[in-house]
Amino acid sequence: MLTDKNIMTSGECPVRGSNINFLAGKFPQPEMLVNIPKLITSYYSDVPDPMIAAQRVAFGTSGHRGSAFKKSFNEWHILAITQAICLYRKQQGINGPLFLGIDTHALSQPARATALEVLASNGVEVMLSENDEYTPTPVISHAILTYNFGRKTGLADGIVITPSHNPPHDGGFKYNPPNGGPAELTITDWIGMTANTFLEAKLQGVKRILLEKALCASTTHRYNYLNTYIADLANVIDMDAIRGSNIKLGVDPLGGAGVHYWKPIAERYKLNLEVISETVDPTFSFMTVDWDGQIRMDPSSPYAMERLIGMKDRFDLSFACDTDHDRHGIVTKSAGLLPPNHYLSIAIFYLFGHRPMWSQKAAVGKTVVSSQMIDRVATKLGRKLYEVPVGFKWFVDGLLDGSLGFGGEESAGASFSRMDGNVWTTDKDGIVPALLAAEITARMGRDPGEIYRDLTHELGKPVYDRMEAPATTEQKKILEKLSPSQIKQTDLAGEKIKVILTHAPGNDAPIGGLKVITENGWFAARPSGTEDIYKIYVESFKGISHLDQIIDEAQKIVNDVLGEKL
Repeated sequence: MLTDKNIMTSGECPVRGSNINFLAGKFPQPEMLVNIPKLITSYYSDVPDPMIAAQRVAFGTSGHRGSAFKKSFNEWHILAITQAICLYRKQQGINGPLFLGIDTHALSQPARATALEVLASNGVEVMLSENDEYTPTPVISHAILTYNFGRKTGLADGIVITPSHNPPHDGGFKYNPPNGGPAELTITDWIGMTANTFLEAKLQGVKRILLEKALCASTTHRYNYLNTYIADLANVIDMDAIRGSNIKLGVDPLGGAGVHYWKPIAERYKLNLEVISETVDPTFSFMTVDWDGQIRMDPSSPYAMERLIGMKDRFDLSFACDTDHDRHGIVTKSAGLLPPNHYLSIAIFYLFGHRPMWSQKAAVGKTVVSSQMIDRVATKLGRKLYEVPVGFKWFVDGLLDGSLGFGGEESAGASFSRMDGNVWTTDKDGIVPALLAAEITARMGRDPGEIYRDLTHELGKPVYDRMEAPATTEQKKILEKLSPSQIKQTDLAGEKIKVILTHAPGNDAPIGGLKVITENGWFAARPSGTEDIYKIYVESFKGISHLDQIIDEAQKIVNDVLGEKL
């Protein structure tokens, strides 16, 4: 049976069901905080068993993730993955510098040390941050693209050590090739397969030197990520407009990798910006608990964002980013925390009307599970819509060559072109969408919440939700390989089904599930790549009761396909 977990990642719907944890929106109790010494000890002492699927290297949409407590993110994993990346670089002739960055999760520092030992032993030129500063995901992408601009050989790539907004006990490891974005499936499949081969061989073939020697190696360099990125922001955001308006801004870095970026941004561009907190604590005890009782640094969650939402009247606009600063959360006076789909719609509406140097052919990029409001905005703008499967990697080529002006996901990840139409980053950037909200407010005289409300009067007012249900491995395989002919229903929630998609309209890539569309609503069902669940995304332009009807019928359609009730 489908379980409504009230993830509320888009927040268009009121709280539904009864599965919200009693601590949601409150500060965690002491016993909930991760034991950091125990976690680090597990990282170094526990050895994964490659015969157990959950302990193997597995690249999802954003790299390999896991916890040392579950033997899914240990030193052995990082040794194996890093050696595999070194072999991949050699195979592909990638011999420029590798930009290496970390976030503030407890496992990121030891994983960086492990990775550096392997990289140095393999003779890879590594760029570490000055003063061991934390480095946001978009800053690594920006560094790769900046270095590679105009080059044909000696290209750079990068590694970002982060599990994004995941709980404090998790770790993550992601590879970005020379295009600066998340590695595509063919690359991650090869790296994952090779890394698991090393695990099976008990790390035979992995090269490694002591950390002390790696830090002093001639191939290890320091790079000023912070100032290089911040100095370039004026080429993607109208900082003069923000400064001239003197709007009062608040920002909560949520203890993440951009924690020390915001004050220098304010100082350089003379912005009226207050940083709520610069606390870095690997237990993230300062966070309010998410919907399910987990500590999760998700800037799109009203529960995780309770602190900043409570301060909304102190500022004209406030915003936050997740732990690696590749996701954004926008809080307005008029509407509180904006659901990601709302803000993506506004950002697109504004950007394509205020970037005259962008190509008239530049398209709007969205994933198949993002709001249909984006489709309507693109039509209003007269812009082509480029709809792709879940995963920011699908936007990389378009952002790189300028055929996409904007790429965004319903999970609050986005990036867009520079003022002149050239590429900014090819990975998600939480910092520039946050600053764009300030530009919008400064230039339009209204905050994004007010602008979205006006848009709904013209284009309709959608309600949106995302649900989860348990699924076996076999059931997930069935969902992943669906064909439209397997769907026997012709109607959905009182409307004729217009189209059933199993491939994304933009690039014809498999969406790993299906999407059913009617005149005023749709749902998409797809299996999770990392958990034994499937997800159903639902939207209606006819209100909550219609949304509920779509949810009920979507569950029946999926159950019919699977041949049994889940």
